[in-house]
Amino acid sequence: MLSLGPVAFAAPWLLLALPALPVLWWLLRVTPPAPRRIGFPALRLLRDLPLAQETPSRTPWWLLLLRLVAAALLILGLARPVFGPGLGTAGGEGLLLLVVDDGWAAAAGWPARMAAAGSALDRAGRAGHGAALLATAPAETGEAPRLLGPMPAEDLRARLAALRPKPWAPDRAGALAAFQAWRATHAGPLATLLVSDGTEDPAEGAGPLQAALAAAGTLTLARDEAHPTRLLPPPVAEADRLRLRVLQVPQPAASEAVVLARTGDGRALAEARLPIAAGATAGEGVLELPLELRNQVVRLDLEGESGAGGVVLLDERFRRRPVGLLPAVEESADAPLIGDLYYLDRALAPFVELRRGTLERLLARPISVLVLADRPVGEGPDRAALTRWVERGGTLIRFAGPHIAERQDPLLPVPLRAERQLGGALSWEQPQHLAPFPETSPFAGLPIPAEVTVERQVLAEPSPNLSSRSWARLSDGTPLVTAEARGQGRIVLFHVTANAEWSNLPLSGLFVQMLRRIVALSAGIQGVEGDAPLAPLETLDGFGRLGPVPPAAAALPAAAIDTAAPSPRNPPGWYGSPGQQAGGAAAEATYRRALNLGSGLPGPRAAPPAPPGTRLLAIGGIPAERDLGPWLLALALLLLAIDLVIGLMLRGLLGRPAARGPRAPDRAAGAAALRGVALLLLLAAAPAAAQPADPNRATDPALATRLAYVVTGDASVDDTQRMGLVGLSDFVNRRTAAALAEPAAVTPGQDDLSFYPLLYWVVLPDAPQPEPAAVGALNDFMRHGGIILFDTRDEGSGAGFASGAGAALRRVTRDLAIPPLAPVAEDHVLKRAFYLLPELPGRFAGGQVWVARDQDRANDSVSPVIIGGHDWAAAWAIDGRGGNPFAVIPGGVRQRTLAYRFGVNLVMYALTGNYKGDQVHVPAILERLGN
Repeated sequence: MLSLGPVAFAAPWLLLALPALPVLWWLLRVTPPAPRRIGFPALRLLRDLPLAQETPSRTPWWLLLLRLVAAALLILGLARPVFGPGLGTAGGEGLLLLVVDDGWAAAAGWPARMAAAGSALDRAGRAGHGAALLATAPAETGEAPRLLGPMPAEDLRARLAALRPKPWAPDRAGALAAFQAWRATHAGPLATLLVSDGTEDPAEGAGPLQAALAAAGTLTLARDEAHPTRLLPPPVAEADRLRLRVLQVPQPAASEAVVLARTGDGRALAEARLPIAAGATAGEGVLELPLELRNQVVRLDLEGESGAGGVVLLDERFRRRPVGLLPAVEESADAPLIGDLYYLDRALAPFVELRRGTLERLLARPISVLVLADRPVGEGPDRAALTRWVERGGTLIRFAGPHIAERQDPLLPVPLRAERQLGGALSWEQPQHLAPFPETSPFAGLPIPAEVTVERQVLAEPSPNLSSRSWARLSDGTPLVTAEARGQGRIVLFHVTANAEWSNLPLSGLFVQMLRRIVALSAGIQGVEGDAPLAPLETLDGFGRLGPVPPAAAALPAAAIDTAAPSPRNPPGWYGSPGQQAGGAAAEATYRRALNLGSGLPGPRAAPPAPPGTRLLAIGGIPAERDLGPWLLALALLLLAIDLVIGLMLRGLLGRPAARGPRAPDRAAGAAALRGVALLLLLAAAPAAAQPADPNRATDPALATRLAYVVTGDASVDDTQRMGLVGLSDFVNRRTAAALAEPAAVTPGQDDLSFYPLLYWVVLPDAPQPEPAAVGALNDFMRHGGIILFDTRDEGSGAGFASGAGAALRRVTRDLAIPPLAPVAEDHVLKRAFYLLPELPGRFAGGQVWVARDQDRANDSVSPVIIGGHDWAAAWAIDGRGGNPFAVIPGGVRQRTLAYRFGVNLVMYALTGNYKGDQVHVPAILERLGN
């Protein structure tokens, strides 16, 4: 190899051809004479031909220079020039040893690490040296680190390319043992490149391995200073938030970590920013989400981190928990206003998974909380099973009533005395209000409504520990809620009924908050499985992506899943039983447990200083090697092609014929050649001119059928409308015979609306009243069969997202010819135009959708307006990567699917009118035709 500063030649012997360029110049300087075209009408013209002898003409200097440059480029290209050879790679002579940290901390900046190792391998290959590879993390098969080689550098390239970061810590002690065993049988000079992840093991550390490598030869230590090593441990679940913590190797400057909360399909619902002070090893923050959204979060990701250390999977412990309900009498349990479970169902349903059934069926599946509404537990198998469940970690919530007062059982936190009447004709006492909650109570801090009173209760038997077991009291000091720990579980008793018969507490929001606090305190369903083995279902790879289970993965005892350190035998990911899924959605589904990398590892620590004499290299600070050969050869071929064209033109075989005379070509031919060269270069270099297209407007709406949306002036809302109609158009094109083009953005009064069958209009709270020109255009649009979908985005659980949109809708439609409206009937064509739909949800579920009340035969009985507040565009929206950027509330794939199906029905309704409605009346039509 010949190195000339930043450029080196892998085949320098080819440069010996450069002195031959003068000989080439001597051979190329003469050009054969150009051919002449002579008319030959008769033989008699032969005697008039001149007998002048033609001589060769000399090649123009610029053409000769072009050919010499092309020849020089060919020689240089075949010499395999390399820009930046060996810069920033391992130095020294002898065998190259690549030692690569491929544990979880190496995933950040992995391409740069591989580029540094590959550059060193390229240099060893050009120098003719052998190479060996040692990866410090155990393989996926569970095999300890093993040194590969020595072998030719080209043979090792495939092994290096197949290397991937592992989702567990490196085994540097095993790597040191493998190196020492290999070194005992392979002596000689050694040049080592250690691609380090910048951390050390808590037990073995990184120092012994580095010292052994430095003692064996020259050592180059490559570290990625641009990506600080970070680890995301599981959060702490609180009643109304997730408390987050991120660990990192201390950095000299302050920084910030961003944690994204994602759903199962990868959509980001929220983010939390965790500041990290200079020199600190951790940063903290909180993630606050409405419970409906929090229950959809299945993983947390560190933004900008592409490794398993930045991923936390959230299982049932962090989401909605299964709660069982058991009434005293099943027949009247759900009776409105008076049923034992009527208020419990409505208070718990939004944030837990409710289950119903017999006690045996409820306890047959893992369950977090069990609620008994005035239901005594008699002796026998039921009491024994319930006692075992509580002692193993279950939370039992009981409500008093006539049955409990008459038949007490051991599953009560305190002994009971009798019923107490507060108020009424036979009592001197008045209904009691609630006293402030004790500071030690889980209800501490909850506001107590003044209108909440208790008229009847079951009294607790006085005892020394009654005060410590009381979570809530009445104003006279008598307990309202008592609790007692039993084994690993807890029993909680409300001394009133679960309905409004004894108290108006179930009618208040305080009742919901108290139940939420108790459920949040429960242990969930973890732990109830004991030491039962949980098999790996899906595991994370080194880049934090869920995928198939590696071959060495094995089951893990459920009791050890929170403390187990990930390894090839137990990689991070989802564990459970085949067929199970998180949240208990299916009939036989129970739970999945998450094994996270951050739960079994301590915080990352910086690697020790490098041994003396070690060469330090910052990964990513040196540009990678570039092979210049292909570029030089391509340029040489381009110049030769240009030379060919010029030669043809000079000889008169291309373009105008060459000039007559003894000296050709003349100046005219040279000018034509120059014009040809300029034209070729212009065609090769100049990009095709194109009229820039406005992404928000269709260039010619008459050439294709497309949906349209009304521009609101809010960039984010307009972009959501566009993405929503793009997603809907794509869904319609894939599921129906319709062919919709890209949606268009329109401004009523300025754009012609007659090209569009449907206008989508998001009504913002500050939307102004349309101008007279816009009102006229919209009325004309509806009069001739167009449909306007007004979306206020304020229905269902989306209330509050667009406060004031109702008033804005009245303002916008004040001058429009809106017919009388009515809710969509069950047999309306909108619910059967293509799909049979029971409801019409969007991003939000619930609420009414309004259409024209009376049929207008002039418009084929099609409603010119449709009004709702479900934010359909956000549910339909797809981003540039093909994902859904907005979550649906309360959520699930089914709700988004129904939203898309409503969109299809809407498009079919706009394109075909009341066609489906006519099919309903086919028998009547046939009967009339027969008459």
